[in-house]
Amino acid sequence: MIRKGLASDIEPVLMVWLAASQQAHHFVPESFWRDHLDTMRQVYLPSSDNYVYLDNQQIIGFYALVKNTLAAIFVLPEKQGQGVGKQLIADAKSRCNRLELSVYQRNVASVAFYQQQGFEIIAQDEDPLTGQAQYIMSWQDRQTA
Repeated sequence: MIRKGLASDIEPVLMVWLAASQQAHHFVPESFWRDHLDTMRQVYLPSSDNYVYLDNQQIIGFYALVKNTLAAIFVLPEKQGQGVGKQLIADAKSRCNRLELSVYQRNVASVAFYQQQGFEIIAQDEDPLTGQAQYIMSWQDRQTA
Protein backbone atom coordinates (compact mmCIF):
# COMPACT_ATOMS: atom_id res chain seq x y z
CA MET A 1 0.00 0.00 0.00
CA ILE A 2 1.21 3.50 -0.85
CA ARG A 3 0.20 6.47 1.27
CA LYS A 4 1.27 10.05 1.86
CA GLY A 5 4.23 10.22 4.20
CA LEU A 6 3.76 11.46 7.75
CA ALA A 7 6.19 13.33 9.99
CA SER A 8 6.47 10.15 12.06
CA ASP A 9 7.76 8.29 8.96
CA ILE A 10 11.03 10.24 8.77
CA GLU A 11 13.25 7.77 10.64
CA PRO A 12 12.06 4.61 8.81
CA VAL A 13 12.31 6.49 5.49
CA LEU A 14 15.87 7.52 6.36
CA MET A 15 16.79 3.89 7.06
CA VAL A 16 15.41 2.86 3.64
CA TRP A 17 17.32 5.72 2.00
CA LEU A 18 20.59 4.86 3.74
CA ALA A 19 20.46 1.11 3.06
CA ALA A 20 19.41 1.53 -0.57
CA SER A 21 21.89 4.37 -1.23
CA GLN A 22 24.83 2.39 0.11
CA GLN A 23 23.83 -0.68 -1.90
CA ALA A 24 23.10 1.11 -5.20
CA HIS A 25 25.94 3.61 -5.04
CA HIS A 26 28.90 1.39 -4.15
CA PHE A 27 31.12 3.85 -6.05
CA VAL A 28 30.46 6.60 -3.47
CA PRO A 29 32.03 6.15 -0.01
CA GLU A 30 29.52 4.81 2.54
CA SER A 31 30.50 7.64 4.87
CA PHE A 32 29.04 10.15 2.40
CA TRP A 33 25.55 8.71 2.91
CA ARG A 34 25.84 8.57 6.71
CA ASP A 35 27.18 12.14 6.75
CA HIS A 36 24.07 13.32 4.84
CA LEU A 37 21.46 11.74 7.14
CA ASP A 38 20.84 15.00 9.02
CA THR A 39 20.49 16.99 5.79
CA MET A 40 17.97 14.45 4.51
CA ARG A 41 16.11 14.57 7.86
CA GLN A 42 16.08 18.34 8.26
CA VAL A 43 16.09 19.73 4.70
CA TYR A 44 15.32 17.38 1.83
CA LEU A 45 12.50 15.23 3.19
CA PRO A 46 10.60 18.10 4.88
CA SER A 47 10.73 20.11 1.63
CA SER A 48 9.33 17.23 -0.46
CA ASP A 49 5.98 15.53 -0.87
CA ASN A 50 6.83 12.05 0.36
CA TYR A 51 4.93 8.84 -0.32
CA VAL A 52 5.70 5.57 1.45
CA TYR A 53 5.16 1.95 0.49
CA LEU A 54 3.99 -0.19 3.38
CA ASP A 55 4.30 -3.96 3.66
CA ASN A 56 2.80 -5.37 6.88
CA GLN A 57 2.83 -1.86 8.37
CA GLN A 58 6.57 -1.53 7.68
CA ILE A 59 7.96 1.13 5.33
CA ILE A 60 9.97 -0.72 2.70
CA GLY A 61 10.14 2.00 0.05
CA PHE A 62 9.37 5.63 -0.64
CA TYR A 63 9.58 8.39 -3.16
CA ALA A 64 9.91 12.15 -2.79
CA LEU A 65 8.43 14.68 -5.20
CA VAL A 66 9.41 18.32 -5.53
CA LYS A 67 6.91 19.66 -8.08
CA ASN A 68 7.67 17.56 -11.22
CA THR A 69 11.02 16.30 -9.95
CA LEU A 70 11.29 12.78 -8.62
CA ALA A 71 13.89 13.80 -6.05
CA ALA A 72 14.23 10.32 -4.55
CA ILE A 73 12.91 6.81 -4.97
CA PHE A 74 14.33 4.02 -2.85
CA VAL A 75 13.36 0.47 -1.85
CA LEU A 76 15.04 -1.63 0.82
CA PRO A 77 17.66 -3.79 -0.92
CA GLU A 78 16.08 -7.04 0.29
CA LYS A 79 12.70 -5.96 -1.15
CA GLN A 80 13.98 -4.92 -4.58
CA GLY A 81 12.94 -6.92 -7.63
CA GLN A 82 9.42 -7.52 -6.25
CA GLY A 83 7.57 -4.74 -8.09
CA VAL A 84 7.69 -2.16 -5.30
CA GLY A 85 9.69 0.34 -7.35
CA LYS A 86 7.33 -0.04 -10.32
CA GLN A 87 4.36 0.67 -8.06
CA LEU A 88 6.06 3.72 -6.59
CA ILE A 89 6.85 5.06 -10.09
CA ALA A 90 3.26 4.40 -11.22
CA ASP A 91 1.96 6.31 -8.20
CA ALA A 92 4.27 9.26 -8.94
CA LYS A 93 3.14 9.24 -12.58
CA SER A 94 -0.50 9.35 -11.45
CA ARG A 95 0.27 12.63 -9.65
CA CYS A 96 2.20 14.37 -12.44
CA ASN A 97 1.98 14.67 -16.22
CA ARG A 98 5.75 15.00 -16.44
CA LEU A 99 8.60 13.82 -14.24
CA GLU A 100 12.34 14.45 -14.20
CA LEU A 101 15.02 12.79 -12.14
CA SER A 102 18.78 12.53 -11.80
CA VAL A 103 20.58 9.20 -11.61
CA TYR A 104 24.27 8.37 -11.42
CA GLN A 105 25.56 7.01 -14.72
CA ARG A 106 27.42 4.26 -12.86
CA ASN A 107 24.12 3.10 -11.31
CA VAL A 108 23.45 0.99 -14.41
CA ALA A 109 20.62 -1.04 -12.85
CA SER A 110 18.65 2.09 -11.94
CA VAL A 111 19.21 3.69 -15.34
CA ALA A 112 17.83 0.54 -16.98
CA PHE A 113 14.90 0.46 -14.52
CA TYR A 114 13.94 4.05 -15.31
CA GLN A 115 14.18 3.38 -19.03
CA GLN A 116 11.85 0.39 -18.60
CA GLN A 117 9.42 2.76 -16.88
CA GLY A 118 9.41 5.10 -19.88
CA PHE A 119 12.06 7.62 -18.84
CA GLU A 120 14.48 8.95 -21.45
CA ILE A 121 17.92 10.46 -20.98
CA ILE A 122 17.71 14.15 -21.86
CA ALA A 123 21.01 15.50 -20.49
CA GLN A 124 24.03 14.68 -18.43
CA ASP A 125 26.03 16.61 -15.88
CA GLU A 126 27.98 16.14 -12.67
CA ASP A 127 26.58 15.86 -9.17
CA PRO A 128 28.29 18.73 -7.31
CA LEU A 129 28.23 16.84 -3.99
CA THR A 130 29.92 13.62 -5.14
CA GLY A 131 31.59 14.61 -8.41
CA GLN A 132 29.84 11.64 -10.07
CA ALA A 133 28.55 11.87 -13.63
CA GLN A 134 24.77 11.68 -13.76
CA TYR A 135 21.98 11.53 -16.29
CA ILE A 136 18.94 13.76 -16.23
CA MET A 137 15.98 11.63 -17.27
CA SER A 138 12.46 12.65 -18.18
CA TRP A 139 9.06 11.02 -18.56
CA GLN A 140 5.97 12.66 -20.00
CA ASP A 141 2.42 11.35 -20.12
CA ARG A 142 1.86 10.83 -23.85
CA GLN A 143 -1.89 11.38 -23.47
CA THR A 144 -1.41 14.93 -22.21
CA ALA A 145 1.66 15.80 -24.29
